[in-house]
Amino acid sequence: MSRAVQAQQNGMAFAAPGQDDDMCPVCRSTRYLNSNLRFLVNPTCYHKMCESCVDRIFSQGPAPCPVAGCARTLRKARFRKQTFEDLKIEREVDIRSRVAKVFNRRQEEFLNLRNWNDYLEQVETLTFNLLYEVDVEETEAKMASYEAQNAESIRRNKILENQEHESFEAASQAQKAQAWSRREEALREDEDERKERVKESREEQNRIARGGKAKVALKKSTARKKEVSKGEGKTDSSAPAPVFEIQGLKPMTAPKPKEAYDPFGRVAIIPEYYTLKKDYEHPWLEKARTDPAITTGGYDVHEYCARAMMEAFAGMGVFI
Repeated sequence: MSRAVQAQQNGMAFAAPGQDDDMCPVCRSTRYLNSNLRFLVNPTCYHKMCESCVDRIFSQGPAPCPVAGCARTLRKARFRKQTFEDLKIEREVDIRSRVAKVFNRRQEEFLNLRNWNDYLEQVETLTFNLLYEVDVEETEAKMASYEAQNAESIRRNKILENQEHESFEAASQAQKAQAWSRREEALREDEDERKERVKESREEQNRIARGGKAKVALKKSTARKKEVSKGEGKTDSSAPAPVFEIQGLKPMTAPKPKEAYDPFGRVAIIPEYYTLKKDYEHPWLEKARTDPAITTGGYDVHEYCARAMMEAFAGMGVFI
């Protein structure tokens, strides 16, 4: 017989959600006649009944389940309000939570991914057996033996899980607080800006009424933007460190300022055997500097001197 067929035969007989969900199986009371009717379930057998029947049957102590075909002993302290509409889901969530408290190994504890997947398969097999009541006694014995042998690791992983949950909750609360603070600050700035506009409008109306000229004033938001742009390059060392920070982002660097255009590509020819002076005294050069026929066309005497000196010393240092 396959495990699926055995599970189907041994499975808990739960009624599907329907019209019987609003009727107590013990006293047959319905929400149609009593709108305040509350149902409770016991995780021992997951048979639900109304709160009045629970008080009447189990107030004196443990008693067998009154549902036909169930003889399990129930206690009043274990009754609780039903969370899910389908009792099958209610039972599965409870079983998986109980198994997860015992088998709480983490992936970093295993040598490789294959071992981690084998562990998950073993845990899922035990969970399946408990869900469909397949070899329940053997499964419970395995869980009890594992819990006794690995009590220290279970306690350690539980502490790590609680710490991760607390840090996550703290980060979430910090993000909510920061978002709320930014929202309050934005609302406060909008309110201040509105009051400022009303004040400036009244002053403008009074000025016009007195015969003055209209004055164009910048908005406070514009001035605020200028102040923010001025202070962008400043850093406040006393500011608190960010609680939430995204990892793996590239560092942002400001673009380099553009340099002046250089047609020679930063290549400067410095004479090696002579020093070019700014002016040279010569009658012909003096005439060329003042002759309109020469200067009108853009001729530069300094360029002539530079070319003449370069041609004079061009052969220096060249050996054949």
